[in-house]
Amino acid sequence: QVQLAESGGGSVQAGGSLRLSCAASGRTFSRYGMGWFRQAPGKEREFVAAISWSGDSIYYHDSVKGRFTISRGHAENTVSLVMNSLKPEDTAVYYCAAHLGDSYVGVLRQQYDYWGQGTQVTVSS
Repeated sequence: QVQLAESGGGSVQAGGSLRLSCAASGRTFSRYGMGWFRQAPGKEREFVAAISWSGDSIYYHDSVKGRFTISRGHAENTVSLVMNSLKPEDTAVYYCAAHLGDSYVGVLRQQYDYWGQGTQVTVSS
């Protein structure tokens, strides 16, 4: 089992920045890819960004390319999401997720095995 805990959400005005962090505990000796998803009220949970175990492969949703940056720290078993130039449409609950295996980087919800509880990000205009 892998437990994930997000932190760093909050409220910010449009154009501002936030940094989300996710700390993994439990079965952290396994190789796993990690990602961020978000869910706005009344909408499906959608992919935001993902990173492979090695960090060599990174994917972003088109809507966040050039604004968000995902990274991971193996020593700390963490993954971070730096969000710049935030827009009101980025408002959502953001979820950290992990999938076992290092042969691919998941971009679909069903590819992930573990999820955090989520952290709220609110961007006002």
